[in-house]
Amino acid sequence: MAFSPNPLSLSVPDPAFESWLRDSGYLELLDHRTSAAAAAASSSASVSSSAAATSAASDDVVSSITGGFFASLLSRLVTVSSLLTINPFSKLSADDFSGDTPPWTTGFFGNCDSYSFPSSSQQARMRVHENIKRFARNYATLFIVFFACALYQMPLALVGLLASLALWELFKYCSDRWKFDRHPSMRKFSIGIGQCVTAVLLTFLNVQMALFSALAISYSVMILHAGFRKLTPSKKPPRGR
Repeated sequence: MAFSPNPLSLSVPDPAFESWLRDSGYLELLDHRTSAAAAAASSSASVSSSAAATSAASDDVVSSITGGFFASLLSRLVTVSSLLTINPFSKLSADDFSGDTPPWTTGFFGNCDSYSFPSSSQQARMRVHENIKRFARNYATLFIVFFACALYQMPLALVGLLASLALWELFKYCSDRWKFDRHPSMRKFSIGIGQCVTAVLLTFLNVQMALFSALAISYSVMILHAGFRKLTPSKKPPRGR
């Protein structure tokens, strides 16, 4: 049955619709129902396989159990591999960094019941996009911590970073002292020299390696945490009428 188009109907943009789902709590309800449906389907499949196993031969029992195990393992591997194909920053905006940082114990980490294996790639995608928006400041803090640890493990990278910062502070001091703003060509030439020296320092003192290792570790932690973290109702102030 098809409905005739309504000329008075309004099209709601996707960001506004997702914001309404988030504020009304339907995202958490959808995540909970998806997990519950997957658990019910898994339990019914196990019951049916056990019932079939009681009436089958021993070889058929072993083959059915092995086949079910590998099918479940393959499904979980596909779901985990789908996390690598998700662009976690597609729905991230600057407003997500402007709010308060969620508490680390009750909000970010939670308890054991706050985590579950995503039942499908669609649920994993929904969790990743929503959790990254909610815990954007927590993930940024983790990146800073990992970068600081990488610099601690690589003293030359720390020296290169400090030397680069000192170089641009020196450039700012010279620019204010000799009024480079009045000489655009001299200012442009000085900026080019500073960029070349900075690139040499960052390359030969392995600052990019420390940055890459911090990015890789923080990205892996972020994807795994966001994919396995259940959606919980976000506490937001009531809207004024």
